[in-house]
Amino acid sequence: MSTFGAPGPLPTTRPTPPQRGSFPLDHDGECKDAMISYLACIKKVKGVNENQCRNLAKSYLNCRMDRNLMARDEDKNLGFAEDLKPKPEREKGVKGELRW
Repeated sequence: MSTFGAPGPLPTTRPTPPQRGSFPLDHDGECKDAMISYLACIKKVKGVNENQCRNLAKSYLNCRMDRNLMARDEDKNLGFAEDLKPKPEREKGVKGELRW
């Protein structure tokens, strides 16, 4: 019998744990309202990282930390350090103009 065209041995891969480790699921739905409002915001803005949605994500994570569903951590370690800095305004130009 020929093994021509057989895939051969498959590479073995090891699963990698999440960066922040595992945390319990919210089985009792303690933070469900915050999660639903965040997901609705993401759907409304079509996945763009808007400040309004970032604030909802921050409140959801704070809810989880308050209820010991995840370890308490600073906002800057959770990706919310940008909120302290005002975003620079974009320069206005002429449509179709190239700027270098």
